[in-house]
Amino acid sequence: MAERWTIGEFSRITHLSIRSLRRYHEQDLLVPAEVDPATGYRYYSPVQVRSALTIRRLRDLDLPLADLRRFLQAESAGEGAGSRSAAQEIVAAHLRRLEDRLGRTQRAVEALRELLDPVTARTVSIEVLPAQRVLAVSLDVPPGAGLSWYDTAMEELDAVVGQRPVLPPGGRYQHTLFTEGHGRATVYLPAEMPLPPGAPATVRELRLPERTAAVTTHTGPHDDLDLAYAAAGSYAGRSGFRSQDYVEEVYLIGPRDTDVPERWRTLVAWLVAPETGRSSV
Repeated sequence: MAERWTIGEFSRITHLSIRSLRRYHEQDLLVPAEVDPATGYRYYSPVQVRSALTIRRLRDLDLPLADLRRFLQAESAGEGAGSRSAAQEIVAAHLRRLEDRLGRTQRAVEALRELLDPVTARTVSIEVLPAQRVLAVSLDVPPGAGLSWYDTAMEELDAVVGQRPVLPPGGRYQHTLFTEGHGRATVYLPAEMPLPPGAPATVRELRLPERTAAVTTHTGPHDDLDLAYAAAGSYAGRSGFRSQDYVEEVYLIGPRDTDVPERWRTLVAWLVAPETGRSSV
């Protein structure tokens, strides 16, 4: 008879509790090599040790049961390269989700630390942004549109500008985009060049007028831009300025420049009516 271990022996070898082993059996994750039909006793074989420890690690990483079953099926399909690749991709996809979740958690922790520490208040100033000639794509963003509209607009602008050096891109967004999920948006690239023939119909020449704004610079991923918005909007309100319907963002350093979000720098300009505000500001 092939070597077999009782559930107690297998538990000691793998450091998995008997309760966990029973649960794995009930979930059809780790079926004992043999179950005595008379007593119901479970017996395990030495080759199941690796599977047991693998299941434990994957469950510790919160791999969903459905994905875990797919992984085990691919693993048990044989030694072929296709089976190994399928199993590895299941785990790799989950690890990418975990890394993304970890990144969001770290950013949330950093943001919370800033909010809890009054000493880290952001620097905001009232500035007059100069008039600027830009090539722009304007659109009404519908509810539930996600961010694909921004990517499309930038692709159209890049196609027009080509390899010519330009100043950092920017965008002018109606506040309702953030408060209600829809609104007017204008994505732009500063450029002195005329609109070339054959440019997409969506791209047009635009001259941004001189405008007054409460300005602050955000460093890091765009997930935390709400902190910059709050700082700029609060400053404008405390200073007696009447807010306009739009806010501008200028991507001083962004995804076009580096794929390291911690290096991104975004200027946030909360547009205000120039005739309002205290003279001391």
